[in-house]
Amino acid sequence: MKKQKMLSEDLVKLAIAALEDIKAQDIITIDVRDKTSITDFMVIASGTSSRHVKSLVDNVLEKVKEKGVRPLGSEGLDSGEWALLDLGDIVVHVMLPTARQFYDLERLWQGAEQSRAQFSPEPEQE
Repeated sequence: MKKQKMLSEDLVKLAIAALEDIKAQDIITIDVRDKTSITDFMVIASGTSSRHVKSLVDNVLEKVKEKGVRPLGSEGLDSGEWALLDLGDIVVHVMLPTARQFYDLERLWQGAEQSRAQFSPEPEQE
């Protein structure tokens, strides 16, 4: 039995929904397809505490596994200041506001297409 690969855009929507389910703050999606070959999208969100950061990543992990997506890896789940979930086509970063401000990934990827809150891919041009 062959599993069908989930499209990057659908995976982004699933991750955002999982983050919104348990009240992630300031969710941003950055399209980095033209900037790097390591991933297609970065989803960045903030949690209100170390426990909240861990819960947010755990919820994303649970929801993607329900859809048959196997994560490539995760980092930072023990500290809770910044957690990363590598889903291949997308990388989810969840961090405390202080860490987010310090690392400023949005500025790092400045020039990459950004969208706040709900991800809405543009229709393909034919």
